[in-house]
Amino acid sequence: MYDVSFIAEALSGSVVHREQQIGRQILGFAPLNTAKKGQLSFYGNKKYFKDFGTTEASLVIVQDLEDIPETFTASVLHVPDVYTAVSQLYQMLGQAKDVVPGVHETAMIDSEATISDTAAIGQLSIVGSGTVIGDDTQIMDQVYLGNNVKIGKKCLIYPGVRILDNCVIGDQCIIQSNTVIGSDGFGYAASPDGEMVKIPQLGRVIIEDRVEVGSNCAIDRGSLKDTILRTGVKLDNLIQIAHNVEIGSDTVIAAQTGIAGSTTLGKGCMVGGQVGIVGHLDIADGTKIQGQSGMIKSVKKPDTSWYGYPAIDYSNYMRSFAAFKNLPDLLKRVKELEKQLKEKG
Repeated sequence: MYDVSFIAEALSGSVVHREQQIGRQILGFAPLNTAKKGQLSFYGNKKYFKDFGTTEASLVIVQDLEDIPETFTASVLHVPDVYTAVSQLYQMLGQAKDVVPGVHETAMIDSEATISDTAAIGQLSIVGSGTVIGDDTQIMDQVYLGNNVKIGKKCLIYPGVRILDNCVIGDQCIIQSNTVIGSDGFGYAASPDGEMVKIPQLGRVIIEDRVEVGSNCAIDRGSLKDTILRTGVKLDNLIQIAHNVEIGSDTVIAAQTGIAGSTTLGKGCMVGGQVGIVGHLDIADGTKIQGQSGMIKSVKKPDTSWYGYPAIDYSNYMRSFAAFKNLPDLLKRVKELEKQLKEKG
């Protein structure tokens, strides 16, 4: 149960009452279309305007007071930015319980590992020689940490994660279940007799501070240099990051995207789901790539948008697609004109 005034103050918002009898306590959170009296919801996308008009929520977070439908008679919490407020709310009220320090009796910890007194190691986890785990970091159950791994402060490593030898994880990182960090890059050379000979992968994976990696991702170690995720990178589930890739700070990448080797993404890029990016490209800061696009060339100009396969300028793609949709009608008109010309001929 949360006090409305407490929530408003924490989110730097103001409460606008339409129903004076509303209770001052919020019992929980729910989407607009399922929220009940006593619950809080939020409105941040015009696709859900109908749900806003019919919701039973007692309090709705909004950014623009003009968006409030006349049929909504409860209260709103007016904030500068809805999604920032919701993120803050989740962090404030939905955060994990405090870490209980200690190593579970079933965990296997190498004698040469260094573990902070305030860290926690879960059941059946393995920590290799020379590995260092920082303050307030939680290693959950069945996690494998190889030799000489470095994990910073206040990290959360979910069950089933594998972080292989020599990889480095910064502070306040979250690694979701079953992700593998530091697997060998896909490197082979053809011998004279045609056999594919494996090239040793000698680099590391370096993940800087405040990075979140979704579940079932694969981040390959570099061949000679390192694979690097800069500060603030966010990866969705089921993403492949190949060897020697570098991803700039605060770049976000949606599910099922694959980035081939030695490609560099700049700062603040946004990559949609199921995007394919070939190797050895340089993608400029602020680039936006729409879902299911295929990038086959570098992007030099910052803050541009791309779509399609092969990906082209987003506006150009939309104009081209509009023309493409009309091709059957255009073909029909051409045939009719040809028929008329033939009849007159």
